[in-house]
Amino acid sequence: MTRDVDEALIQALREDGRATYRELAARLGVQRSLVSTRVRALLDSGQIRIVAAADPAFLGDRALAHVSITGHGDLSALIEGLCARPEIPLVSTTSGPVDVVAEVHAADEAALRETLRWIRGLPGAETVRVNLYTDVVRGTFASHFTGTGTVDVIDTALIEQLRHDGRTSYRDLAKQVRLSQTAVRARVHRMLDARILKISAVVRQDAASDRVKVGVGLNLGGDERSVLAALAESPEVEFTALTLGGFDLIATVAGASPRELFARLDRLKALDAVHRLTSWLHLRTVKEDYSRAVSAARA
Repeated sequence: MTRDVDEALIQALREDGRATYRELAARLGVQRSLVSTRVRALLDSGQIRIVAAADPAFLGDRALAHVSITGHGDLSALIEGLCARPEIPLVSTTSGPVDVVAEVHAADEAALRETLRWIRGLPGAETVRVNLYTDVVRGTFASHFTGTGTVDVIDTALIEQLRHDGRTSYRDLAKQVRLSQTAVRARVHRMLDARILKISAVVRQDAASDRVKVGVGLNLGGDERSVLAALAESPEVEFTALTLGGFDLIATVAGASPRELFARLDRLKALDAVHRLTSWLHLRTVKEDYSRAVSAARA
């Protein structure tokens, strides 16, 4: 029972990291006291973090890519190098056809090529394959910036606080920027509504985790809409992107039940539009940090 509640809470907090205990209880159909206890346990154990991140498009990143790396020998220096780069928000060791997957954000394709050139020169890197995202349909911090919102110095101060703790109370935020709670709440909601900002749960993935996380690359031979619809119906799907490269679509599927997770992949593989499914198991998410600071230049 507790495991099922925790998984449902994780999925709900990925969608809205600031959802209240009352809202979460109503969504799950359980008592508020249980929600409060389990959310605190998830946070205190480090299994999840709630953080805010600005949408990549708002930050000026127009070229996003999934990078698969196979290597030889000790890959610790390669992984350390990837983690040190701010334009690489995600680094994960995997089991399957590749050794490491990463996500790269860049201002344009020229900047992306420069980062890829650097990755290929890392010690231990043998092959580096790239899939360019053409549309991030679902993602933890893909808020789909509307292109019309702006921020000022006070907004950037709020973002800075929320990127470290996305559930910071409006009272504490108000103290930080010396405004009323009402004014602060209005500012945060304005940034959320404009899709400048998204507040979500980041889930720890390592040997101590109870969850299983699988990356999926799909080659399609039919209407992609049927595949996207099937993925949209699954609460276990954390990420979906249409891509150019070796795959037509990349997804990440996670959950507490391996049996249900792999049954979901079998159903996906059986769709008429799916010609080939390639999967890799995420062993350890070494870095997952989309919460880059918003510079004053964007204020």
